[in-house]
Amino acid sequence: MKTRTIRYMGMMAAALPAAAACSGTGDGRPNIVVILADDMGYSDIGCYGGEIETPNLDNLAENGLRYRQFYNNARSCPSRAVLMTGLYPHQAGMGWMAAADLLTPQYQGHLNRNCVTIAEVLKSAGYGTYMCGKWHLSSDRQNQGKVEEAWPAQRGFERFYGIPSGASNYFKTTMYNENTPSPTGEDFYITTALSDSAATFISRHDYKKKPLFMYLAFNAPHWPLHAPQQTIDKYIQRYMAGWDRLRQERFGRQKEMGLFGDNADLSPRDSAVAAWDSLSPAQQKEFAMRMAIYAAQVDLMDQGIGKVVKALKDAGQFDNTIIMFMSDNGACAEFISSGKRKAVDGKEDTYESYRINWANLSSTPYREYKHYTNEGGIASPLVVSWPDGIDRRMNGTFVDEYGYFADIMATCVDAARADYPESFNGNAIHPMEGVSLLPNFSGKATGRGMTFWEHEANIAVRDGKWKIVLKTGEGNEFRPENIELYDMEADPVEMHDLAASEPERTENMFNAWKEWADRVHVYPLDTRFYGERQTTYRRVINGEFDDNFGGWTVKAPDNISFTVDKSASMSGEKCARISITETCGKDADAFLKWNFPTDVQKSVRVRFDYKADTANSLALRLEKAGNPAEKLYSGKVSLGAGAGQFDSGEIGIPGKGRWQLVFYFGKSGKGNIWIDNVEMDFRE
Repeated sequence: MKTRTIRYMGMMAAALPAAAACSGTGDGRPNIVVILADDMGYSDIGCYGGEIETPNLDNLAENGLRYRQFYNNARSCPSRAVLMTGLYPHQAGMGWMAAADLLTPQYQGHLNRNCVTIAEVLKSAGYGTYMCGKWHLSSDRQNQGKVEEAWPAQRGFERFYGIPSGASNYFKTTMYNENTPSPTGEDFYITTALSDSAATFISRHDYKKKPLFMYLAFNAPHWPLHAPQQTIDKYIQRYMAGWDRLRQERFGRQKEMGLFGDNADLSPRDSAVAAWDSLSPAQQKEFAMRMAIYAAQVDLMDQGIGKVVKALKDAGQFDNTIIMFMSDNGACAEFISSGKRKAVDGKEDTYESYRINWANLSSTPYREYKHYTNEGGIASPLVVSWPDGIDRRMNGTFVDEYGYFADIMATCVDAARADYPESFNGNAIHPMEGVSLLPNFSGKATGRGMTFWEHEANIAVRDGKWKIVLKTGEGNEFRPENIELYDMEADPVEMHDLAASEPERTENMFNAWKEWADRVHVYPLDTRFYGERQTTYRRVINGEFDDNFGGWTVKAPDNISFTVDKSASMSGEKCARISITETCGKDADAFLKWNFPTDVQKSVRVRFDYKADTANSLALRLEKAGNPAEKLYSGKVSLGAGAGQFDSGEIGIPGKGRWQLVFYFGKSGKGNIWIDNVEMDFRE
């Protein structure tokens, strides 16, 4: 492994007070615990102005540091990619989301091999590496197909307990120990399970042998709104005060604690949100319940962080542990409503969000939300605790210099005295984009320069006190003439656009953004709606089974098995193997199905390679999805003993709709059938 040692003006020996030399680990290096909240707004926790009870985070802040301006990347997947790799998300392959491969390396929807994770670097440097929580850095197809190469245990974590995917039911979900599904009990609640597991790992670690790195990635308070009733009850009456009053109260506390100065203004209530007093009593009660559940989710996360802190103290390691807490994006204004029931009561059979109404409170004092690059979308709390490493005179103070999620990797490398590699497992690795935060811990500057953003064609650049920002929004045209410019020292809430009075500065910063966009391969910019990206990707079939059966629906009775075969001598590394010990009699008893949408009239040509160990047959159909399915094309495909290819010719699809390509095996004879290189060639 080729490596280069990263040198900063804040290397640990130079930047830290003498107390940092004292350590509870065998080799004197600090433990590192990175804690991530999910979809939590800037002002939700107490030490950033919120009324939610977060005594454990508040205590860490009072005896550590808080950052006024620390930036994520506006959305779960890209933020997590930046955090874990120290790169911009496009460099790591996660320019958009895990929901789709947009067919360029920068937007493939999972971590690539030209990046390393913090765990891979610190494990190479002799740390024990643990993760509890939500990964969301492998694609949805990979997760469905259980493609383990992209999961935490294959990206440097020696122990993993959590979920590979994104959103989850809080009471009922499939948890994994490394790559193995783990049963959950009747009293399971994911936030508690994650913090309990993290505390257990901490308590059992051998610190004399090696220091510890823990990544605790909560899925709280991301929708759905799920929490135990006892915790919800603490907050219902509190939120009957309404968002208008509570926004004012939060902003008042933020100013009182010194988070904002007299130059800051509270942004107006979002125009999409009605005045609280205009709601009916029934509406107020329902909305108060939404926020009470959300608050309970944050409260329970904080209780879990308290368990982690206690485990560190019980192990004699708290003083020598760097704890960093942050959120993966700004408040979430998404409208989510599904589940078996529409009641807003926090139970497991509901699936609701707290809506833009309360997201506007969570963003206090900022404008905008998750997705966007205004402060409300990318500003995160950052609470840092390290009794042995932070100058005690700085306890309870704020860091004025802005930072970015990529700085977490650089900080870990610096504190661990690790080598960041130029190559890893035979792959060239992008240089780090972050700077170490260690100088901030003794009152020095990090020297962070220009920082850049792009997510769904929402862009921003921060350069010292200046920031340009452009909101595009899904389905809208990217219009550079709408770029706004802000002086973040004089106007930290982005209330006064200076682009018209500073055109040269605005143009220069946008030109710098374009140079960066070329460097990290941001283009082509994609402004399509989330669902449109997903549905377009459904027409890109997993026909070489690279993601195993990810994206396919498989039905197999006891006498037929479907496996992904890596040993068959077909064209790709993987192919589908169908082993039949007894004929079923009905096609519908065993099938391999791919669902896809069309938006206009099209034709499709289906091709695939096959191999059989005896003369056999299968049925191939193209159907309009429904119950019953409507057949557009149906044919029996004769398979000779040996290899062959099938080509359906042009099949007309009459218009917009949902369709399914289905291989039926119910009437196939005994033996083995292999299928590979399934192609759907669409033409309008």
